[in-house]
Amino acid sequence: MAQDPRPDTGPRVRVNQVGYLPFGPKHATVVTDATGSIPWQVNNSAGVAVAAGASTPAGVDPSSGQQVHTLDFSAVTETGTGYTLSVDGQTSYPFDISATVYDQLRSDALHFFYVQRSGIPITDALAPGYGRPAGHIGVHPNKGDTSVPCRPGAGDYQLDVSGGWYDAGDEGKYVVSGAIATYQLLSEYERTLTAPRGRLGPPGDGDLRVPETGDGVPDILDEARWELEFLLRMQVPAGRPLAGMAHHKVHDDNWTGLPLPPHQDQQPRHLHPPSTAATLDLAAVAAQGARLYAPYDQGFAQRCRTAARTAWAAAQAHQDLFADRADAIGGGPYDDADVTDEFFWAAAELFVTTGEQTFLDAVRASPYATGEAFLPSGFGWQQVAALGRLDLATVPSPLPDADRNAARASVVAAADRYLATARGQAYGMPLGEGDYVQGSNSVVLNKLVVIATAFDLTGDQRYRDGVLEGLDYLFGRNALNQFYVTGYGEHHSHRQHSRLYGHQIDPASPRPPAGSLAGGPSVGLEDPRASRLLIDRTVDPPRRPAPQFCYLDDIRSWSTNEVAINWNAALSWVVSFAADQPAAAASPP
Repeated sequence: MAQDPRPDTGPRVRVNQVGYLPFGPKHATVVTDATGSIPWQVNNSAGVAVAAGASTPAGVDPSSGQQVHTLDFSAVTETGTGYTLSVDGQTSYPFDISATVYDQLRSDALHFFYVQRSGIPITDALAPGYGRPAGHIGVHPNKGDTSVPCRPGAGDYQLDVSGGWYDAGDEGKYVVSGAIATYQLLSEYERTLTAPRGRLGPPGDGDLRVPETGDGVPDILDEARWELEFLLRMQVPAGRPLAGMAHHKVHDDNWTGLPLPPHQDQQPRHLHPPSTAATLDLAAVAAQGARLYAPYDQGFAQRCRTAARTAWAAAQAHQDLFADRADAIGGGPYDDADVTDEFFWAAAELFVTTGEQTFLDAVRASPYATGEAFLPSGFGWQQVAALGRLDLATVPSPLPDADRNAARASVVAAADRYLATARGQAYGMPLGEGDYVQGSNSVVLNKLVVIATAFDLTGDQRYRDGVLEGLDYLFGRNALNQFYVTGYGEHHSHRQHSRLYGHQIDPASPRPPAGSLAGGPSVGLEDPRASRLLIDRTVDPPRRPAPQFCYLDDIRSWSTNEVAINWNAALSWVVSFAADQPAAAASPP
């Protein structure tokens, strides 16, 4: 018999379980059968009421099937810990109100990438409880990534593609997802150089727990470089067929069991054929890297610039090499047969970095020059035009004013659409009906990136508040009362699908590290575990749960509970934005 699709989810009052900024929005949702407004009160840690009000009935929420009311206690601004919200005979999980409420999560969301590193020992000194030998460096029983052959038919050479981050629950490394993850870490840093200065300012050297701390380079750039170096190694060398193109991915020839420490992986690994999408993604992120690493390492910046130009030229010559959707044994296919958005992103980054007319011409010739870059579902590794548009709108370049103003207007218009979606949700998040897909939590976060950028461009507090309220959904204000990040809140995800973090199966294996984002509800319930436990087959036809209930905190539920670098990069970007907001109230317009 299927698991009850509406399990015990704790108190019916749903709040952000980490907390709220003093001068930010403070909303909650309560599940109740009451038809009219009901009273609520906020209590401090001593149990003393500090605010009271009445709820707003919202009817039946389609995303959860629940009858709910919403509550607004934004007037509470005094900092403190252990606040609770009581309504309808229920008391919420505790939360804090503090200007620093997101600071530790900002650090942990980035530290996730160090623990995901390939080709380097992970030390207990930097990641207590996660120490392990270097994986895939050619030490028995590994076949290693230091000399990986091409798959039959994909080339007759071997490449050193060591380093980088393990992508997700498997131990493969993929250029398209690696590129957008690297982009978002670099963009998180670049935002602090281009947006109005916030509470924290640009990230610095010594901010993170990484081996490179103390080298005079901001730690976030050190972390992003670990992956960027790998991406550069995936480029086909000169003198070989398809020189300058980027191999799409490298991973095991067969799926392995759970869990599996990387240094114990015995599977052969191969380079998979180059693709146009991977090549353009490499061109884009290498061009971005060229401008951001220039103040710290001119040699590496020039290497990035050269690789970006080479990749661009190779993609121009091979515009229709697409990853095979059927290539899904041992690793995901990451297929994409429409690369017009990748051409736009690469052209935009190359123009911003070089200022050359050739790349501006390519930007203007793209259907995305005037077409909609911001889809209703946001952006992701398969839809990257928005990345080019965001950087054209925000990063200083010789872009003519008319083009820049158009780019900025499109960002603000997209943010308005995403906010309109959020306003229609009783749980306050910008998820539409079709957005509950694998990695739905990253859909939320990437839309919040657009909304946050609109705030940076306009200073309109509606956008900042929309970002903060969107985070509430991920941090506990949802139908499951689930904090979707490990190590935070009263009820958090901690059994994510990963071969690195298999404690649920093997107690000797660690749990996911603090700061690990779970993929989130997926109505497809594509994995057998979630399908078996969450679909009620005692009725005909079988009944699927409401979208928000299509989630299972189980290591075997790869469709709802996987970790992924591109999802955590989005979390890191948005939490960094939230943490950077000023501690004082905004001045009136």
